[in-house]
Amino acid sequence: MLFSFNEWLWQEKYWLPPNNTWAQLEDRDGLVFAHPHHMLAALPVALVLVAVRIVFERFVALPLSRWMGVRDQMRRQMKPNPVLEKYFLRMGQRPVETQMVLLAAQCGLTLRQTQRWFRRRRNQERPCLSKKFCEASWRFVFYLCSFVGGISVLYHTLNLALYWWYLLELGFYISLLITLPFDIKRKDFKEQVVHHFVTVGLIAFSYSSNLLRIGSVVLLLHDCSDYLLEACKMFNYSHFRRVCNALFIIFSLVFFYTRLIFFPTKVLYSTLFDSIKNRSPFFGYYYFNVLLLMLQILHVYWFCLILRMIFSFLWKGQMAKDIRSDAEESDSSDDGAVPESPQLKNGVTRGSVPAIANGPRSRAAGRLANGHTQST
Repeated sequence: MLFSFNEWLWQEKYWLPPNNTWAQLEDRDGLVFAHPHHMLAALPVALVLVAVRIVFERFVALPLSRWMGVRDQMRRQMKPNPVLEKYFLRMGQRPVETQMVLLAAQCGLTLRQTQRWFRRRRNQERPCLSKKFCEASWRFVFYLCSFVGGISVLYHTLNLALYWWYLLELGFYISLLITLPFDIKRKDFKEQVVHHFVTVGLIAFSYSSNLLRIGSVVLLLHDCSDYLLEACKMFNYSHFRRVCNALFIIFSLVFFYTRLIFFPTKVLYSTLFDSIKNRSPFFGYYYFNVLLLMLQILHVYWFCLILRMIFSFLWKGQMAKDIRSDAEESDSSDDGAVPESPQLKNGVTRGSVPAIANGPRSRAAGRLANGHTQST
């Protein structure tokens, strides 16, 4: 059954242009071609990269963060509360107004104490600066090495260096998918997941179909700006504001040219139009270009976020925080949950009508909302 599936999956009409066969891509006369089974080595490479990352972050990136002055903010601990913890894990991190009142009544706490508990609990879920720095430094090292390596092998036919470069790129993005549950989750988390899957698909297909030149260009276009972004994050976390601002401007210019000008006008135009001038479209043509178009949509989305940060920089004179990240809340901040006791003209707490009805729990919640319950 596995053999039959393999034969069906790799039919020439799916992956190769018309009148082309896999036999034409067999190694001969000193020429070495790419083969799909070569990419299977990316799986153990991904696991090795995960292990290398763990060692790098612990023994290189973390000491470097301390040397550069990265300091984690002290977070005040909240008292253990099984009721609130259960709600936090199962129902949500930001209870609505009426639910906050009921939770406070169940635990014998004031409304402000309950709000404070949820703020501190949410802060515990947010990654500390040192973790952000370690993650950024690992990606910076990989993207920089990949960019330099890509420059050296871009204009060569398939050789051992190009194969390893492809293999490391594919293994790296597979490793990012493996570590998704443990990495920092930003507001564009879903877009990042889509990007990683699209990149894995593009790398595997371009190698298997011997589209090495166009695949190498796409990889190089991304690496040349990605390492600048990670360096910018590192200097931001270590509070080197001027260096961070300068790097971000350079990154924005490189990103704009490579992904919004060169990528659509050269890469996409070539794959969409030039590639079928003398041949008819086939399945691989549609598959490859759909992935490239998805990549371009992500480029436009991320550049919109970059523009928001640039406008903030021009307006305020300094770079704003990463708008993809959540800001840490202080105990004095208003988290938008519920004021201490907002009164209406009839003396009923705003929004509490559905919760305060008959029964001892409801009456207790009503007294709590008006500040009558003693704190414990």
